Amino acid sequence: MKNTYRDLIEQTFYFPQEGFEVIDNQLHFNGIDLMEIIKQYGTPLKISYLPKIASQIKKAKRIFNVAIAKADYKGTYTYCYCTKSSHFSFVLNEVLRHDVHLETSSAFDIPLIKSLYADKKIDKGIYIICNGYKRPQYIDYIADLVNSGFENVIPILDNMNELPNYEKKIKGRKKMKVGIRIAAEEEPNFEFYTSRLGIRYDEIKDYYIRSLKKNKRFELKMLHFFINTGIKDTAYYWSELNKCVNVYCELKKICPTLDSLDIGGGWPIRKTLGFEYDYEYMAEQIIKQIQSTCRAQGVQEPNIFTEFGSFTVAESGATLYSVIDQKQQNDNELWYMIDSSFITTLPDTWGIKQKFILLAINNWDQDQLRVNIGGMTCDSDDYYNTESHVNQVYLPKLDEAKEQLYIGFFHTGAYQESLGGFGGIQHCLIPAPKHVIIDRNEDGEVVTKLFAKEQSAKSMLKILGY
Repeated sequence: MKNTYRDLIEQTFYFPQEGFEVIDNQLHFNGIDLMEIIKQYGTPLKISYLPKIASQIKKAKRIFNVAIAKADYKGTYTYCYCTKSSHFSFVLNEVLRHDVHLETSSAFDIPLIKSLYADKKIDKGIYIICNGYKRPQYIDYIADLVNSGFENVIPILDNMNELPNYEKKIKGRKKMKVGIRIAAEEEPNFEFYTSRLGIRYDEIKDYYIRSLKKNKRFELKMLHFFINTGIKDTAYYWSELNKCVNVYCELKKICPTLDSLDIGGGWPIRKTLGFEYDYEYMAEQIIKQIQSTCRAQGVQEPNIFTEFGSFTVAESGATLYSVIDQKQQNDNELWYMIDSSFITTLPDTWGIKQKFILLAINNWDQDQLRVNIGGMTCDSDDYYNTESHVNQVYLPKLDEAKEQLYIGFFHTGAYQESLGGFGGIQHCLIPAPKHVIIDRNEDGEVVTKLFAKEQSAKSMLKILGY
C-alpha cells in the first residue's frame, strides 16, 4: 500500500498544479527551488514572488476585457489595487508597472500616494478611490490632492454628513468628483443585517437630489458596491448586485455625470489545492447582469471598476518554517513544533482561523503522518491543526536518518504583516522573520533580495522603552 506524503497529495488533489510541483522530492513554488532559498536564508522566512503579482493583474484584466468584448458591453474596465492588502513599496512598485489604479482606506494612505508621485511612480491622472470613514485629517489630505491637481481623486461618501466637509476645503472653482457607497444588506447568517458602511439603498436617490444635484462644486461619478463575503456564485450575491444596478439606473436617469460602478473586491484566492472557481464565468455573468438591467431601463452601461487587493498580492507570498521537534502528548496527538509563532507570522490563522495551502517542502518520499503544528509561544492558541479540505493535518514522518523537515504556508501575501505589526512588538517577543523578495531578470533567471532581516531583540526593547 502506498503511504508516502507524495502519494497522499497526488491522490487527494490534482497535482502538480499551477505554482506547485515536486522535483526530486522537493517542492518548487512558481518554479523556485525552495530548498535553495532556505539554504541561503534559513528559516523562519517570508518570501514574496513579484512575477505572481503581475500575472494576477494580467489575468483579471484579460478576463474582464474578454467578457466585455463578448457581450458587446459599452463601458470600460479599470483595475484598482486595494492598498490595505499590502502597503510594501516592492508591492506597489510592481503593481504600478501594469497600469493599475489605487484604492485607499484611511488618511495614512495619502502620504503613501504623495511618495509614489514624488518618485514618479504615478501621475496626477491616476484614479484614487478613497474609501472608509473620513475623519478630518483624511478629508484634509483628500482635498489637498484635489487642490494640487490630481484629476481623478474620488472620495466615496460613506455617510450623508461627509460632503459639506469637502466644500470647505476645495479651493477656487475646482469641481470635485465623488462617489456614493451603497450600504449592502449582509448575508442572513451574519451578525447584523445592514453594512455599517455606506448609505442605504432607499435613501441614495433622495440624498442625491437634496445634496448633490444642484451643487456646482461636485459631480457624482461613481456608485460603489461591495459584498463582505466576496464575489461568489450565490443567490445572495446576484440579488445584491441586481439591487445595486437598479439603484445605478435610477440615479443615472437624473444624474448625467454618473458613469461608473465600482463592484469592490472579493475575488477569491486559492487557499487549498482543491480550490475551484470559474473566474471567466463570474466575470461574464457580472457583465451580462449589469448590461441586461441597464438595457431594460434604457440606461447606458457604466464603466466597471474593481478593487482587488488579496487577489493581487496574496498568491505571491509564502511563509517557511523548520520543524524543530516533535512531541507525543497522548495516544492520538502528535505535535510538530516550528521555529516561530503563528501569532507573529500568520495572525489570520490565529485570529479568524484562516486556512492557507500547507505543504511539506522536502521529504515527500517519507510516510505521511497526522500531526498538529505548534508555535513557539506559551499561548495555547498558537497552533494549526486543520486544513480547508479536512479537519486534519498530514505531513511527512520525521526520520532522524533524513534531512530536517521544512514546511511552507502558501498564498500568505495579503494582510499578514499588517495584522502582525511588522517592525513592532510581537507576541511573547518572538521576532518577525526575515523577508526575501524574489524576482526574475530579463533572461528569466531568479533574483533574490533580502528586504528585511530577522527582527532583533534590541529593536523591540527600544520600542518598549529599554
